[in-house]
Parts: sequence; structure tokens; C-alpha cells
Amino acid sequence: MKNVSLACVAASAFIAANSFAADVVWKVPTSVPAGSPFYENFLERFASNVSLLTDERVEIQPYGAGVIVPALQVYEAVKEGTVEAGHSTPSYLVNQDPINSIFAGFPGGMGPETYINWIYEGGGQEALSELRASEGLHSLIVGIGATEVFAHSNQEITGPEDLKGLKYRTSGPWAEVMRDYYDAVPTVVPPGETYTLLQRKGVDAVEWATPSSNQPEGFHEAAKYIIVPGVHQPTFLWEVVMKQETWESLPEELKPLLEAAAKLTTYEALTSFYDKDMQAMAEYRSGRNEVITLDDSFVEELSASGQDWIMSKAEQQNEDGSPEMLELLENYNEYKERWEENKDYLIRN
Repeated sequence: MKNVSLACVAASAFIAANSFAADVVWKVPTSVPAGSPFYENFLERFASNVSLLTDERVEIQPYGAGVIVPALQVYEAVKEGTVEAGHSTPSYLVNQDPINSIFAGFPGGMGPETYINWIYEGGGQEALSELRASEGLHSLIVGIGATEVFAHSNQEITGPEDLKGLKYRTSGPWAEVMRDYYDAVPTVVPPGETYTLLQRKGVDAVEWATPSSNQPEGFHEAAKYIIVPGVHQPTFLWEVVMKQETWESLPEELKPLLEAAAKLTTYEALTSFYDKDMQAMAEYRSGRNEVITLDDSFVEELSASGQDWIMSKAEQQNEDGSPEMLELLENYNEYKERWEENKDYLIRN
């Protein structure tokens, strides 16, 4: 009887364990180190929301940069089938196709409030889905961020003359604007290497993310000046991508639940950024750093340079027989203008 009882207990435990096993398990590497604010606010939050909304039928297993694939090779790893899905930003694809800059965020572009509305109500999400589908991928937007810090710098920056020759860790559209319009020397390194590069004076300045995201990285401890506003990156987007066949293989009832989890994560993450960034800026202003606020005329000049850069890229693609970027940029700019034209009825603090 004792052996029978033990056998029953073991069988019950086996059944219970398997009854809670997820139907779908995805290993999802991201482009930032585990434990960083983007990792927690975007990918871990997404994993939690997916588990909640699918009643644990889908398990997202987050991995920090470098654990499975290098930080800047997430998209490639998904295409090659190394992982089921990956989490990264279109910013790292701008050098491959500049249309990604519209989704990465660019100087002179929308701020987060306008941008998230364009994404979900103005056709942005559909346009990104079409772009990724042309690459054999399916996209879930998982993270839109608030405005970044322009620079943590060991050199004072107040005008365009201070950018000439500046060794500047940056990426995406801003790297090209810095090089082509201001004779700066942009350097692209993975997020996890940025502090070391700044601390060892390998660069004069770095930009990475929002005030609260930069804070645990310690950039304010390695550089004297904090430069705002983040005209170079008014907002930004991250996405979870997978092969189209991976998405199609999902049970139909799970697809809308994953989409809902992605959207919920994106809204929750943005409000989290807003709140934590205010706290971080208050700490910066009361600390050892000198916070420099760029004057309006310089901000307008930088914005105009960014707008000129992205329009020239779109027009060049159009001349080369690919009108998609120009058409999308025109849609983007029309929405931005419509938002600005209607600002008189909204109260914005």
C-alpha cells in the first residue's frame, strides 16, 4: 500500500506540473544588459503581462545582451533562427535602411505624447508591421520611451561650435546628423560598454536614454555636465520581433492576447518613464553635476538639421525607385502638423 500511495503522489505531482506547463516558450534576448531599466521596464514587464493575459499559456524568457546573442545582433539572431524572438530597437537598423529612423525617433521628430498616438491611431503600427513583414518578420511594439538626455559630457555644450570634433557615443539617425552637419565624431558601442568608454575618456560625451535610465548606469558620476533637452531623441521605440512563421504557428486565440500584452506594456512603460525621469532630474539638479539647458534657437537648429537629414534620405530612396520611406514620412509629418495645429484646445502643463 505504501508503494501504491507513493506512486499516486508521484503521478499527481507529474500531472500537476504538466498542467501548468506553458504551451509556448520563447527565449527572448534584448539589446540591453539584464537588470537595466529598459530590461525591466520593457522586456520583464512584457513577460509578466503575457503570463497574466494568457493565463500562463505563453512563457517569455528574457535574456540580457550578450547572454545568447550580442547586443547589436538581435534582429540577425531572429532571422537566423538562433532564438524564437528578440527585443531591440529600429535605431540599430538605420544604417541598413534609413526608413527605420522614422520608428527609431529622430531630431525634429514627434515627442512621446504625439508619437504614441500616431503609432496606435495614425497608422504607425501598421506601417511598422508592413516593413517587418517585407523582411519575413512579425513585430510587436514593446516599449515607447520618454525624451532622452542630450548628453552626459566632460565638455560644456551650449552651441553648434561645441559639437565640432566632439567624440560622442551615439547611434541611429543622430550619429549621422552629428557627423554630416556638425563635424562631430560619433561612436557606436553597445549600451553595456558606454559607461566604461566615458569613464576612461574614450569619448567626450555619451547619450543613451532617459534621465532615470541613465542614472543607474552612473554616467553622471563620470561626467560633469548634463545637457538637456533631448532634441536628438524626443522619443523612441523598441519591438519584439519573430519570424512570420513563428507568429503564424501560434494558436489563433493567443495572438490577440500577445498583442494586448504588448500594448499594455508600452503604455505602462511610458508612464513609468515619465514619473521616474522627473525624480531623476530632481536628483541631478541637486547633485554635483551642472545641468545645461540648450537655448531655444539651438534646439530649433538641431531639429531643422534632423528634419533635413531624414527628408533627404527619403527623397533619395524615392529617386532610387523606393517611394515607401517618403510616403511614410509624409504621413508622419502630416500627423505631427495636425497635432500641433490643434494644441489650442488641450491643456499641457
